[in-house]
Amino acid sequence: MDLMLYLALVPTLGGLAQWLAWRLGLPAILILLLFGVGLGQFIRPDAFLAELTGGDVTTGPRILFPLVALSVAVIMFEGGLSLRLRELRESGAAALRLVTVGAVITWVGATIAAHLTLGFPWRLSLLLGAILIVTGPTVIGPLLQQVRPSRRVASTLKWESIVIDPIGAVLAVLVFEQAFLHASGASVLGAIKILSITASVGLLTGISAGWIMTRAFRRFWVPDHLHGVVVLSMVLMLFAISDLMAHESGLITVTVFGIWLANQKYSEVEHIIELKENLRTLLIGCLFVVLGSRIEVANVVAIGIPGLAFLALLILVIRPLSVFVSLAGTALTFREQAFIAGLAPRGIIAAAVSSVFALELEQQMNGVVVPGADQLGTVTFLVIVGTVATYGIAAAPLAKLLGLANQKSQGVLIAGADAWVREFAAELQSLNIPVLLVDTNYNKVSQARMAGLNAVCANILNEHAREELNLTGIGRLFAMTPNDEVNSLALRESRGLFDRSRLFQLTFKARTGQSQRALTKNLLGRELFGDGFTFTSIEELVAAGAKFKSTRLSDSFTYRDFLAKNADRSIVLCGLTDEGRILVNTVDDPLTPGPGMTIVSLSTAVPLPERHGGKLAIESPAAT
Repeated sequence: MDLMLYLALVPTLGGLAQWLAWRLGLPAILILLLFGVGLGQFIRPDAFLAELTGGDVTTGPRILFPLVALSVAVIMFEGGLSLRLRELRESGAAALRLVTVGAVITWVGATIAAHLTLGFPWRLSLLLGAILIVTGPTVIGPLLQQVRPSRRVASTLKWESIVIDPIGAVLAVLVFEQAFLHASGASVLGAIKILSITASVGLLTGISAGWIMTRAFRRFWVPDHLHGVVVLSMVLMLFAISDLMAHESGLITVTVFGIWLANQKYSEVEHIIELKENLRTLLIGCLFVVLGSRIEVANVVAIGIPGLAFLALLILVIRPLSVFVSLAGTALTFREQAFIAGLAPRGIIAAAVSSVFALELEQQMNGVVVPGADQLGTVTFLVIVGTVATYGIAAAPLAKLLGLANQKSQGVLIAGADAWVREFAAELQSLNIPVLLVDTNYNKVSQARMAGLNAVCANILNEHAREELNLTGIGRLFAMTPNDEVNSLALRESRGLFDRSRLFQLTFKARTGQSQRALTKNLLGRELFGDGFTFTSIEELVAAGAKFKSTRLSDSFTYRDFLAKNADRSIVLCGLTDEGRILVNTVDDPLTPGPGMTIVSLSTAVPLPERHGGKLAIESPAAT
């Protein structure tokens, strides 16, 4: 195969796998690994690169692993950008215990389990245990977004998954140095020295780089359009330089650098975060496809029952033990601890680190054969697939069983709390649809609360306010303030909370072509309820006596019957299926209710006149 074709095939498969995972509702990494294994049946990257360079079998790893390491650096930096120090008020103590006490318990437990089940010698078991203390932020992030547990649980898991990765990598280096390269002269003092140097180099380099970059942004030494490029190039250089000074300190450096930029108050970094999120998605797809293609299925199968026993011990014994022991006495409830104990997938860091050490064991042991060393990468691959599949499938049911999340996330976050908006929210709540109203007017919020609605006095445009919202069970945003500009900005700022298909707003009062003061349509989200439905038109209808009401459709009372009975007097806003899924009537996708659905409509006492701006008649021939 041509090199150019291979380089184009890998990201294509990565993107296709992630799209397929989204369509099927499965963890993306699981599909990525399967695609990688499939590609490996035809093209193995090591052999492919060796063939291109004249048959040198060491060429593949020498080229591949530096690229993998730099890609991991970008992923870890992006993870650091997602960490906010204010989250530590709720989850700091729990996260600290998980990455210290919990990590030690996991290391010891995985070491013993590897020795007993896989028959690995103790020093190789210690190395595997160190590699497997990491979890997978690239897996946990999407799972948390899908399940939406309580904010405290989500914050704890996010901090653990990102902070534990450099800790696991450094611990693996420490074990490798002491147990393999300097086994005869291994000492506690030597281990402490290596750990101190690595941590110091990583922390000081990351903090210094963060201070310099923040100062450069503040003084406008870097133009806005180069922010992303400059930061990316600096991440790669920092990682390389830091690793030269102290092996594996680069992961600490880039993570600290990301945390610094995310928490400084002097410069906006949202555009940098958006760039890095897209780059991370691409890199994750490429890395898992390439690393997955290096695994031979026959080797995984050959591990057999011992491998499955090792995996079962990790999931059913070691993870729960580490969580419950380390979190004893914290503010987390038993149910929250149980959910954390049921979520520890391994990801890209485990795959990359195990592959690197498997290669180093082959190259640096001077001909000394370490029993089981050739299985290090294979066992890690088995753990990644097994944990991703298990936790990916079980996370949502477990959260629902523990009462920590609404699995369907059919609730609505509403920006605005005016009188008619409160009436609409009350009707949704009467159908057991979770509703959260956000408004800056305290009087409106107070009236909403007195009406039994969940409401918060906050600015939906404020990043900190959005992060403080409890979005458990909430899956979409309705922007329904009287201000079109605020509605559009609310949608744009909330793209990190919800997919764009779940961002809705009322139609603009005026659009381009009608007024020079109008907003352009590209700033408009999915238009709620139908063309022409503005805040003012609905407000006028409600002021004239229109009421929100719910109607249950059935085989004996169909949507056609509803239209015949309420011709020109009712406007269908949304519907609720028997499965509890909410469907919204929009301009781009008009709602066609069927039997078994409960529809929410705005009904007037008299037919709407043809000239009324809020008139909408849904006359779909497909309705039954």
